[in-house]
Amino acid sequence: MRTIKKIHNSEYRPIADLTTYSPLPTHNLDQVDPFIFLNHHGPQVYPPNNNGLPFGPHPHRGMETVTFIIDGDIMHKDSSGHESTIRSGGIQWMTAGSGLIHAEVSSDQFKKEGGKMEILQMWLNLPAKHKMTKPFYKGLQKEDIPIVKLDDGKVKAQIISGKWWGQNGAFDSMNDIYLSTLYLENGAQLDVDIPTNHNVFFHMVRGKVEVNGQNARMYQLVEFLNDDEKISIKALEESIIILGHAKPFNEPVVAQGPFVMNTLEEIHEAYEDYQSGKFGSWNG
Repeated sequence: MRTIKKIHNSEYRPIADLTTYSPLPTHNLDQVDPFIFLNHHGPQVYPPNNNGLPFGPHPHRGMETVTFIIDGDIMHKDSSGHESTIRSGGIQWMTAGSGLIHAEVSSDQFKKEGGKMEILQMWLNLPAKHKMTKPFYKGLQKEDIPIVKLDDGKVKAQIISGKWWGQNGAFDSMNDIYLSTLYLENGAQLDVDIPTNHNVFFHMVRGKVEVNGQNARMYQLVEFLNDDEKISIKALEESIIILGHAKPFNEPVVAQGPFVMNTLEEIHEAYEDYQSGKFGSWNG
């Protein structure tokens, strides 16, 4: 089995009234190349007449975002003209590429009625050759994302990108990023083979599992060495895991605020381009 290097605890970083834990980056782990950032918001319950998510208009360049809506909803709008409201179980995939402005807020209905909220946003790096690719956005509801059932139905694997168990993901990754959300019943068992030249991203959203002989629980990220293919999971209670893998880019990463580039000069250029209006205009 693949050796576990370390199990990392997320760092608590609340945003306004939003409960937020960050497993990546932390003081102990910068990235799992090309997975460079994850914020885990919630779970929490919002009261009626709330302010919703606090992520108003802001720019991005040089990376991709994947947003997992476990509970609640998220309303997306960007300067490329995309708009959607994605509900519980859905996924958003946005390629910022050369640059855009977007907002991720709660729907008017959620702000009025309140309810359960748990949302995770991951940032994926883009390689130098794709940093300035044209921006892209796609949001899919739960029912539009394929599910593979394993272990007599005790494991439900939501196939987001890449090919898992013979099923192609709902999103095409230009950089061969493999992503899935695993929903495991208590006692479920699952073995996954991942190429040794791929880095593994393994974050516990909920529950508790035994993975390759060690226990991992909610808000923990499991860091693996690249010495074997097999990952063996046994659910010790009902659990949700974000599992991903990809070949590392092995390129320099310079991240400042919402921009992820290869050099500091490119960061300065991103700020200049944003301030001069090259990321598009924002209309409410």
